[in-house]
Amino acid sequence: MTRRMNALLAALVAGALASVSAASIAQTTNAPATHADKKAAKKQAEADKDAAVAQAKADKKKTESQSEANEAAADAKLKDAKKAD
Repeated sequence: MTRRMNALLAALVAGALASVSAASIAQTTNAPATHADKKAAKKQAEADKDAAVAQAKADKKKTESQSEANEAAADAKLKDAKKAD
């Protein structure tokens, strides 16, 4: 994987861990959830969903690009093999 992809994945993992950590800390308190807490949780859930969708799209694009590169390499090998005859 490229450096950029590694950085993106690291950021996503860090964000997920941070939200899980914050959620576990919030759950340990006995205070009832306020409207602001519920609103923030909803926003976080939406952001997590958006991040998951973006990651899935990036993974799909990467897979398609790798497939195209593999196909081009196979075509080049076939062309070279035909030239060798």
